[in-house]
Amino acid sequence: MAPTYPMFDVNKTGHLKVSAVHSLYWEDCGNPSGVPVVYLHGGPGGGIEDSDRQYFDPSHYERSVLFDQRGSGKSTPHASLEDNTTWHLVEDIEKLREHLGVDRWIVFGGSWGSTLALAYAEKHPDRCLGLIVRGIFTLRREELLWYYQQGANFIFPEYFEPYAACIPEEERGDMMQAYYKRLTGDNEEEQLKCADNWSRWEVSTSRLMVNADYIAKADDPKWALAFARIESHFFVNGGWMRDGQLVDDAHKIKHLPIVIVQGRYDVVCPAKTSWDLYKALGGKDNKNVEYKIIGDAGHSAHEPTIEEALVDAVEKFKSIKA
Repeated sequence: MAPTYPMFDVNKTGHLKVSAVHSLYWEDCGNPSGVPVVYLHGGPGGGIEDSDRQYFDPSHYERSVLFDQRGSGKSTPHASLEDNTTWHLVEDIEKLREHLGVDRWIVFGGSWGSTLALAYAEKHPDRCLGLIVRGIFTLRREELLWYYQQGANFIFPEYFEPYAACIPEEERGDMMQAYYKRLTGDNEEEQLKCADNWSRWEVSTSRLMVNADYIAKADDPKWALAFARIESHFFVNGGWMRDGQLVDDAHKIKHLPIVIVQGRYDVVCPAKTSWDLYKALGGKDNKNVEYKIIGDAGHSAHEPTIEEALVDAVEKFKSIKA
């Protein structure tokens, strides 16, 4: 398996006004004459990091384009929920593609990024050269309840306990709704406390081996607030789509080359979801789809064997013609 590429500089950055409210920060990297790829970050609300560029060979890929989704990272306004839905983000990807003059591109995303990649590809399959998706999340109610209500707590009880303790016992029957109420309320102190606890639960459970440095991401209150507010906003609204829609509509993209990378011990987005997607795409009978279970990894894209599998997947797409 190949390692990630050394850190490299971006070619251009900018902000794209996508609505009366929102402006997206974007980065344009790599070889202007190579194969284009767009990177979709997780969360929603997580934002991009410098290391996210390192999956892509800068000598090959045209505009390995990365951007902060509405309310995230350097996009403005920060942590905004106004006009911030799955379908706004899908159309933002199209606006960015047109702005940068890209005809078709590879779509790359993990966790929530895989959700958005599927939503975009199923709506705009003619604009996709293929998909590389990791830690599959399709926003079905059963997936949300497993992680935020009951299921994952059986594996990480010591990290779930402070997440649950942030909410009064009488409201714990619907943890996502209880958090959302507080994260969108007027009490700033309560907002920040809930953002910290919500975010800390996620970063504590994202790796097979709990990593203190990774948990420290939640120490940044600005990052935690955007992450928790936007996630809870999307989750209590079911992503503004029919439950199971992304799996049900997978037939719309089964003609595309697709690589699915899944950590066997992913607690945040368990392997069942990726398996359901794989079957909906035709399973072993569809030679366009490769399903890779990584046996020594959890959820995070930055676990070594997940990183290697993603770089390998990107390498296989080098033969694709834009």
